[in-house]
Amino acid sequence: MRTSIAVFALFVLAALAPAQQTRTEITKPAPGDSRPNSSEIPEVYAISGRFERILVLRFKYQTDLLAGLESMVKRHQIRNAVILAGAGSVRNYHVHTVSNRTFPSKNVLVKDPTAPADIVSMNGYIIDGRIHAHITLADPDKAFGGHLEPGTTVFTFAVVTLGVFEDGVDLSRIDDKSYR
Repeated sequence: MRTSIAVFALFVLAALAPAQQTRTEITKPAPGDSRPNSSEIPEVYAISGRFERILVLRFKYQTDLLAGLESMVKRHQIRNAVILAGAGSVRNYHVHTVSNRTFPSKNVLVKDPTAPADIVSMNGYIIDGRIHAHITLADPDKAFGGHLEPGTTVFTFAVVTLGVFEDGVDLSRIDDKSYR
């Protein structure tokens, strides 16, 4: 009987406990991970271009930030752009960060379904229509961030500013870790 009551009490406590942050490490191997740097590829190179337009996107309460960005990129037919700024707040977050220094790269996905935070900044790129967004968040104790993942939902509002490049700007290799 005592065992039944103890098990029931633990079940009730577990059900009442708020959801907590989860961390999951994943390895991201790529075909070129073992390849050394090539002397054919410069250590640094520049891509020149002009903005065709600037878009300021506003997201309302409970909108998934990444899904909203993807929708706007498709709707406005954005091929290559720079995420210039971001501000607002989120109800929860899901990001990933690099967690090692050697290939293959590893990422830690951090998700907290109950932790609100301010969006301190946002930057990144739209590369051939694909979003590579980084976000910096803050709560009362710390600032943190990483790559924006699905499931980060807006609280009060969010504003993201995009600088859309004119045709002819090629960003296809800028986030290719094997181009080295």
